[in-house]
Amino acid sequence: MKMRFLAVSTALAAAIALTGCGLAGSAGGPQKVTLWLMKGSASEDFIARFTSSFEQEHPGVDLDVRIQEWTGIGGKINAVLAGTSKEKADVIEVGNTQVAQYVEGGGVSELTLEALREWDGKDWLKGLADPGSVNGAQFGVPWYAANRVVIYNKDLFANAGIKAPIRTRQEWIQATQKLDKGSQQGIYLAGQNWYVLSGFVWDEGGELALETSGQWLGTLDDEKALAGMEFYKQLQGLGDGPKDADEETPPQSEVFARGGIAQIIAPPGQAAAIEAANPALKGKLGFFPIPGKTADKPGAVFTGGSDLIIPAKTGQRSNAVNVITALVSEKWQTELARTMSYVPNKTTLAHVVEGNEGATAMAAGAAQGRATPKSARWAEVEADNPIKPFMTAVLTGQEPQAAAKTASDTISKVLSSDR
Repeated sequence: MKMRFLAVSTALAAAIALTGCGLAGSAGGPQKVTLWLMKGSASEDFIARFTSSFEQEHPGVDLDVRIQEWTGIGGKINAVLAGTSKEKADVIEVGNTQVAQYVEGGGVSELTLEALREWDGKDWLKGLADPGSVNGAQFGVPWYAANRVVIYNKDLFANAGIKAPIRTRQEWIQATQKLDKGSQQGIYLAGQNWYVLSGFVWDEGGELALETSGQWLGTLDDEKALAGMEFYKQLQGLGDGPKDADEETPPQSEVFARGGIAQIIAPPGQAAAIEAANPALKGKLGFFPIPGKTADKPGAVFTGGSDLIIPAKTGQRSNAVNVITALVSEKWQTELARTMSYVPNKTTLAHVVEGNEGATAMAAGAAQGRATPKSARWAEVEADNPIKPFMTAVLTGQEPQAAAKTASDTISKVLSSDR
C-alpha cells in the first residue's frame, strides 16, 4: 500500500541504455542469471518446473535460483544494490512494503516502461503496485499477494442459524452478537491487531499517515480514522481477545483450535495450523472476505506479499526482465497461486483460484487491498509501533482522540525526522 509517470522519451532512453547491459556474459558459454527468492515463497517443485521451462524458452541462459532467509535480508540486498556484495543477484524478491526503502538507498533499476509495455500494469493489485512505485516511477513489480479473511467454524454458524458469506459490517456485527453467548466467543480478535484496524480505517476514508509538501503527518486522530477504531472496538468486544496483545500473543490459530470460537481474522493459510492442532475441525472451517460497509464490495484489507526488483548494477538486465516477464505471466501466476494458495498479481486473474475456498475469499478481498504509507521509514514506525498502545488505550476506556493524537505525533516524528 498516485501514479505520475515520467516522460516516455526519458524512460525509453534510459531503458535502451540499460538494456545494452544485458549483453554481458561469456562469449562461448551460457549467460548466468541469478534470481533470489525468499524462503517459503514458492515450493521446490514450482521452482524446479519454472527453471526448466525458462531455460528451454531462453537457450543460452542458465537460471540460478538462490533461496534467501528473511532474517538479515535487508543488509544482503543493500550490499547487492551498492555493488559491494560478493554474491550476485539479477532479480530479487522483496516484501511489497520494502521497495521504498531500497529505492531511497539507491541502486534499484526503474521499470516504468516495462510495466506499461510488457506487463500490463494497469490491472495490478493496488496493494502491490502502489508500494512498488516511488515518485511516479515503477521500481517493484507485483508478484503475489496474501491478505486476511474471516475464518469461521461452520458448525457454530449452522447451530446459530447463520448463513455465510456475510457481506456487510452491519450483518457481521449482528451475526457475531448472536454467536457470542455463554462460553462461546463470537470472534477472537486481539486488541493490537493493527493490520485489521488499518482496513477499517481505510474503509472509513481515513489514513494512517499522509505526506504533505515533503513532510509526513500521522493521521490516526482524524475523525475518519477514529471511526475505524470505533468499529474495531465494537467488534473486538464480542469475544475475549486480550486488549493488550497482538494476534501472535498467543497465536490466534492455537486459540481458535481449542474450540468455542466462531471466527478469527487471518490469512486462510492459518487453517492448516488450526486443523493440525485440532484434527476434529478438518472440513469444518469456512472462509469469507472481510465485510465492507456496503454489500457491493468487501472491506479494505492490508495486502502483504512480494514485489520483484532488478539491481541497477546487474550485467544481465534484459535477461532479468525476461525472468520477471515469465514469473508474472498468466501461466506461472496461475501455477504459483494454485500451488501456494496465493492471490495472483492482477485482479483479472482472480478466477484462477476458483475451487479453493480460502484463496477465493482472499482474492475477492485483495481487490480492495492497500499497503502501509509509502515511506522508506515506515519500517521504523513498526519497530516500536505506536499504533498498538493506541488501540489498547481505546479498548480499555481511555479517550480516543487523545490516545490517537499521541500515536499520530510519534508517527509524524519518525517519518519526518532526518536520519
